[in-house]
Amino acid sequence: MEFEQSVLVKREDVAKLLSSETVYKQQMTLHCQQCKSILADSRGVSGELKSLESIMCTKVTDGVIVSKMMTSGNKGEMSNCIYSSLKCRNCHCALGRVLHSTPPRLAVARFFFLLNKANISCYILDSCSMVKALAVSFDVKPLQESLNEMKKEFEAQLDQMCHIKRRLADIRVSSTLDK
Repeated sequence: MEFEQSVLVKREDVAKLLSSETVYKQQMTLHCQQCKSILADSRGVSGELKSLESIMCTKVTDGVIVSKMMTSGNKGEMSNCIYSSLKCRNCHCALGRVLHSTPPRLAVARFFFLLNKANISCYILDSCSMVKALAVSFDVKPLQESLNEMKKEFEAQLDQMCHIKRRLADIRVSSTLDK
């Protein structure tokens, strides 16, 4: 969907828009699918927990209410977990949960805001498009891959600085010979 004269219209080119190569770099806001309240933005997204179909966020807006009551999960992926529910402040729609105590398989998700992708829409800023979160992959680039890229960039900058240093030394030598 995109904004057109104060009406949201459905986009037809969503697949092209959401190529997995660029999603983790895209700036977007996360919205309640029911009332469209802003819940978070892409800067607070830490990844995706596929087993729970949830987006892992480090922070959310005050549009998200964290239940004070803790619940114990008894079935499926949530068995042996203690969590608080997340609800939309405006429409009280269930949005997800915060895991407080988990078995080792879910330890990575403890204390993150886990927004259920089925209840979230994403407004992609570059294209002014609203899409369902289920259509978006929130996989983050592996840390080692990012570190390798950064190392290459630093090495290239170091080579350039060494080249400039040699040129400056050559200029100094030639200017001293001219005197």
